[in-house]
Amino acid sequence: MKRRIASVMSMPAPVGGWNAKDPIAQMGPRDAVILDNFFPLTTEVSLRDGSVDHATGIPATVETLMDYSAPTGASTIFAAAGDSFYNVTAPGSVGAAVQSGLSNAQWRSVNFSTPGGSFLYAVNGADDARLWNGTVWQSMNAGSVPAFTGVATNTLTHINVYARRLWFVQENTMKVWYLPVDSIGGAAQAIDFASLFNKGGYLMAMGTWTIDSGSGMDDHAVFFTSEGQVAVYQGIDPSTASGFVLVGIYDIGEPVTRNCFVKYGSDLLLICRDGVQPLSAALQSSRVSTKVSITDKIQQAMSEATGAYAASYGWQLQVFPEKNALILNVPVLGGQQQYVMNTLSGSWCRFLGWNASCFVQSNSKLYFGTAGKVIEAWTGSSDSGMAITGNALPSFQYHGGMVQKRYTMARPILTTDSPGIGVLLGLNLDFSISEPVGSPTFTPTTSAVWDVATWDNGIWAGGLTIRKDWNTVGGVGYCAAMFLKVQTSSAQLRWQSVDYVFEKGTGIL
Repeated sequence: MKRRIASVMSMPAPVGGWNAKDPIAQMGPRDAVILDNFFPLTTEVSLRDGSVDHATGIPATVETLMDYSAPTGASTIFAAAGDSFYNVTAPGSVGAAVQSGLSNAQWRSVNFSTPGGSFLYAVNGADDARLWNGTVWQSMNAGSVPAFTGVATNTLTHINVYARRLWFVQENTMKVWYLPVDSIGGAAQAIDFASLFNKGGYLMAMGTWTIDSGSGMDDHAVFFTSEGQVAVYQGIDPSTASGFVLVGIYDIGEPVTRNCFVKYGSDLLLICRDGVQPLSAALQSSRVSTKVSITDKIQQAMSEATGAYAASYGWQLQVFPEKNALILNVPVLGGQQQYVMNTLSGSWCRFLGWNASCFVQSNSKLYFGTAGKVIEAWTGSSDSGMAITGNALPSFQYHGGMVQKRYTMARPILTTDSPGIGVLLGLNLDFSISEPVGSPTFTPTTSAVWDVATWDNGIWAGGLTIRKDWNTVGGVGYCAAMFLKVQTSSAQLRWQSVDYVFEKGTGIL
């Protein structure tokens, strides 16, 4: 009897990212059924970086983070928690509140500069608008200096800068209010869109959208309603009909909360029930197809999340250019998780372990607010000393044909800077998505610190080394995928490929 000859096949790490749309039996070889705490780079997959406590001792959950950028380039970070604002710029335990007696901690803010200075302006729809002038906070109302008249500022719930003016959305109305050019106060004027939108509802938010009109880049004002309609205007003088012209009204998906968009290059990315959509593409499709969504590849997960938690606070888009990442914060039962996209490749993954209620970027660093503290994210190799666990299940592949195979060995090709990382493998056959039984075992390592450790006694961190150990596996099936589970609190890890050894059967059965 002729002995079967073992075959070897190598598959790339899932740089194509998390696929939550296609049938599990038809995914490409670079996709993943599960990709948690692994970030897909363009050439390999990396275990996500960790996080470290930045500001502690806050007596409530941080629901808003605001970054003030001074003309000198220095930044000041404020956290809204409970009924107060806290200055959380410096690491360590926070001091006394810089504002207190507030109604809630869910604020929207913008930086705005005039000939008179640079300011941080914030509204929440319940308290008077707040203005930071670089030194102190003040309430903005009819009695402030400068005065803010025409509308009660405690009814203003969203804020935007357009055409050198501050614009405000009024709570539960179709009205926007705007101030004079280059002004932080004055007599606010209203525009009422009640007769413009035929689906009713109320205004959710306003944004500034930059597009190429054919003769150069032009800014447009866009107004989003709760019913999924958007009005686009062009012009710089809203006091005249010729100076502020309606471009069009479009139907898109219903926005998810007031923190529903982020500036992304010249475009706007909008979180709606149809996914995360570039405004430029959404207006062209007019909701005919959800494939304009950049979350199309994870649309099933996105639809389930918006269907269950659309009304929950915590939805937010955060761009983090330093890591080529777009972070979508998703509130779920019992906490938050993040859907994270590589902005170079468009590949997605999911982050677990960051219970973030809000994000902000300041001085090229990423921070998030959570219960009682502000945390710096995407730094280090642990979550404030806690191990990071990564789970990945690449797509199932038939490895040479639709015949049964007996798999005998597998190995992931990994690059790491420390032996302090645990790896647990499982061979999943014929579309089983169960995790391997057991826990990765590892020993945290402590590297020496230059100018602190004792010479000849400290253990110095080494360079990146390749781990390519074969692991014995067993199982008979038509297709297979290797479930990779890793855990570490002290190491970096990158994943290049997976090798399989198997024997082919002689027929289908």
